[in-house]
Amino acid sequence: MKQKNIEHILSGIRAFAFDVDGVMTDGGILADLEGELFRTFNAKDGFALRMASMHGYALSIITGGRSESIRKRALTCGVKPEDVYLGSRDKIEDFNDFCSRYSLQPHQVMYVGDDIPDIPVMAACGLGACPSDAVPEVKEAADYISSLPGGRGCCREVIEMVMKLHGKWALDVAEYKKKF
Repeated sequence: MKQKNIEHILSGIRAFAFDVDGVMTDGGILADLEGELFRTFNAKDGFALRMASMHGYALSIITGGRSESIRKRALTCGVKPEDVYLGSRDKIEDFNDFCSRYSLQPHQVMYVGDDIPDIPVMAACGLGACPSDAVPEVKEAADYISSLPGGRGCCREVIEMVMKLHGKWALDVAEYKKKF
């Protein structure tokens, strides 16, 4: 893990981007006989994404996964359709597109990944984070290692950390009901 002034970097975060398998899920994938893939997402992670969306943070999913179920889950969490990058084979290209769309500098984005394809984005973003069960190469590249494994609240942990630092971790029930 690289040493950086984490609190200073977190204070400048304006957006979040996430891998899916191994980050928003535990990495397990079930397949039926027709080839449909099934994943289990963490509800607490989903709530944190909704909180970030309600408070104006841009959100993105950048994943190698191609299942439309990923898109549908992301949309229920406040991610805009155009910010869901399925089948990503060049994650840095998709990350740069996301930054460009919102006029973000890469240092304003936190990216959470768990495997080797995530390392280029982790190196380019403001703060690269990973779940506690990420592969060793990603842990070495990470600025922050969550205390939680993928699919078990690691996304909630990092979102909450940023939003609390910004004084924005508060639920507006009326806004929540209106948006979700």
